[in-house]
Amino acid sequence: MFSRRHFLQTSAALGSTLLVGDIAPAWAQGAGAANLSGLQPLSGTVFDLTIGRSQLAIDGRTGPAITVNGQVPAPLLRWREGDEITLRVHNTLDTDTSIHWHGILLPNEMDGVPGVTFPGIRPGETFTYRFPLRQSGTYWYHSHSGLQEQLGHYGPIIIEPRGADPVGFDREYIIVLSDYTFEGPHRVFQRLMVSSDTYNFQQRTVPDFFRDASQNGFRSALRDRLMWGQMRMSPTDISDVTGATLDFLMNGHGLDDNWTGLFEPGERVRLRFINASAMTFFNVRIPGLPMTVVQADGLDVQPVETDEFQIGVAETYDVVVQPRGDRAYTLMCETIDRSGYVRGTLAPRLGMVAPVPALRPRPTTTMRDMGMDHGAMTGMNHGSVDMAEPAAPEMDHVAMGHGTAPQSPTDHVAMGHDMGGVDSGPQRHDHRRGPGVANVAMQPVSRLHEPGAGLEDVPHRALAYTQLRSLDRNPDQRAPAREIEVHLTSNMERYMWSFDGTRFSEVVEPIEFIQGERLRLTMVNDTMMVHPIHLHGMFFEVVNGETSHKPRKHTINVKPGEKLSVDVTPEHLGDWAFHCHLLYHMHAGMFQVVSVRAGEAPPAHSGHHMQHGDH
Repeated sequence: MFSRRHFLQTSAALGSTLLVGDIAPAWAQGAGAANLSGLQPLSGTVFDLTIGRSQLAIDGRTGPAITVNGQVPAPLLRWREGDEITLRVHNTLDTDTSIHWHGILLPNEMDGVPGVTFPGIRPGETFTYRFPLRQSGTYWYHSHSGLQEQLGHYGPIIIEPRGADPVGFDREYIIVLSDYTFEGPHRVFQRLMVSSDTYNFQQRTVPDFFRDASQNGFRSALRDRLMWGQMRMSPTDISDVTGATLDFLMNGHGLDDNWTGLFEPGERVRLRFINASAMTFFNVRIPGLPMTVVQADGLDVQPVETDEFQIGVAETYDVVVQPRGDRAYTLMCETIDRSGYVRGTLAPRLGMVAPVPALRPRPTTTMRDMGMDHGAMTGMNHGSVDMAEPAAPEMDHVAMGHGTAPQSPTDHVAMGHDMGGVDSGPQRHDHRRGPGVANVAMQPVSRLHEPGAGLEDVPHRALAYTQLRSLDRNPDQRAPAREIEVHLTSNMERYMWSFDGTRFSEVVEPIEFIQGERLRLTMVNDTMMVHPIHLHGMFFEVVNGETSHKPRKHTINVKPGEKLSVDVTPEHLGDWAFHCHLLYHMHAGMFQVVSVRAGEAPPAHSGHHMQHGDH
């Protein structure tokens, strides 16, 4: 007999929304819009994917979309580790397109980045991707052409492990978070170029000033306003594209749809979160239901229980929850700047809902986000700024002399608490300066232990990178032989984004990695925004204090004023994209190429930022 429980389990295994009863929810009844049919799974080893144009519907409004097989999100691709996959991608658009397989280890020519690994797929043409699967886990795919990703060109990938899955669960759901603008991405980008704060509708007000004056004193509040004014910055610039133009989606559905996943009380439910947004970080929580994080960026981690986590653009997290009561739970995904949210429901029966938490107060940036310590702030012409807690480095490396030149990372390892290139002394800035670099972090510190903007003072547990430990022992236990330092740079007012002060259109040489070498890549964020940095073609180990079980990721959030390190062992030869995954930042120039070549590694002192010092 095909029982209700068998139906639920089968549907969950396919990653689709579970519909029970005589009446499906409104969002599941409409077949005319590309985003209202739920995640449609495709499995096997040979696939045909067609890129085209459709319409999507969000809370009563319709807008244009770029779709894969007429769907937003694109079809859920289910693969199995060890198989060889063939994907024929047909372009029916009137412009070039592409697909990048985010986080998938594959031959260079299959990575799908136009101008870097292949020419792109021209109108009317078909390109065949073919590669073996060497991994399992939760991943995703998306366009790497222009701003198509913002229009719906993205979809989930689940790769089943060849052996037993170390994560036990009774059912699973894939949760694809994304954003969409009815303005159109090119219009949004044009407006940002004219005025970078055009979508910041949460500027501080006169009542905010009097509140700050009441708490911190009139003179302190006035100095704070004058300081930010002279820097032409706003402490509310957490995100530059916000709910003022964006709608936030869960599996293609807006707020009114209330995406729902069903469960039987007591079941272990695996939720695979994918942030496929163009510009939005989400803080994810399920009030009343703890989450156990079991996977990050597709790779298994030692289970860690938490109540909330921040997921950056292009990151993935798998969590397991075990709801026991006959009640509904709200799956709350709040934007990092508190300008909006999307929510869903986990429930034992369709139609049940739970209270939706109110949006929390917006976070604001501080001088810590500029990479300044308290002493540096008091020396500014603007006067001191009262802060509850001055910036403090993770550990004291003053005597290590890092300010003279990048040294062998083994010196850090020898100290026994390796956190990468973290120093308390003044930061050296040998990169290009000019109109594209409005400010630099004079004293950046590691912020891996911080859960992310807006989560510092929540009354519950919030996940931080320092809590992640790889389930398996890291495959390369060698200490890195050399270090490359890259700076994240910007002029926010002019909407200029770059690495080492050089936009991609001005880059004259790639960042060189040597095949098989053990390398430390240190990133310094000289900007006032968090950036999700993605390295194609390889995983890296986050230098978070662990030794043999560092978490391995393909994307990492670098917070404002932060200095962090990752260790890399390049394997595949060729050119690989390295960029900020905030779509408009990448489009504006925060993009580089890592060239993996055969040969002997350069001397340990030749950091990449040193190579750009004379430009």
